[in-house]
Amino acid sequence: MKIFKTRDYYDMSRKAANIISAQIILKPDCVLGLATGSSPLGTYKQLVEWYKKEDLDFSKVSTVNLDEYRGLSPQNEQSYYYFMHKNLFSQVNIRENATFVPDGMNNDIEKACKDHEDIINRLGGIDLQLLGLGENGHIGFNEPADEFIKDTHCVQLSRSTIEANSRFFEDIKDVPTQAITMGIRTIMRADKILIIVNGSKKAKIVKEAFWGPVTPKVPASILQIHKDVTLVADEAALSQAPI
Repeated sequence: MKIFKTRDYYDMSRKAANIISAQIILKPDCVLGLATGSSPLGTYKQLVEWYKKEDLDFSKVSTVNLDEYRGLSPQNEQSYYYFMHKNLFSQVNIRENATFVPDGMNNDIEKACKDHEDIINRLGGIDLQLLGLGENGHIGFNEPADEFIKDTHCVQLSRSTIEANSRFFEDIKDVPTQAITMGIRTIMRADKILIIVNGSKKAKIVKEAFWGPVTPKVPASILQIHKDVTLVADEAALSQAPI
């Protein structure tokens, strides 16, 4: 695992954007696995800035998102489809038909999960997967469990995850309780993984995930055995790490 300690969120975002832009430059038709939430916002903003300066070209890039809430339409401002279009897709020259987010509105949830796996396979796999880290160690919406769930699946969100995401909703009762998420095996099949973490609230879980035992109780700990992982984290998030 490669570790980059950054000064703050801005520095973390810029470093992560550098890594993603290098992937695009080296392989213009790459497949990016993308994440949502507050952690990658600064990274996407930086990528958009470089695109507007004509330093980046997304015209051949394909993207596959990690997850989506179940029951939120693409037009809902809290859906991850909406998030991605607002913060990245609508601001760069990526092809609309080359961006894929799980279908949270499909009543046949098993088919929705299988379709997302099929899309990844059809694209030839993910070249670089971007991840954030939940305070309970989740990656995507893979919550602490007794075993690692392998493929894209529907998950019941933990109370801590619902509470963490409630800041994006008017009321915690509005937060969906289920989501579709790539499974651990799906994530681990990516050629490269980039995980970004910031803030002192994440310091304890960073230590557990990357310097503790590999266990499904801390889903992100599985990344310790991936062949090419880069952790970009600010000083606060790394404050308890033994480095």
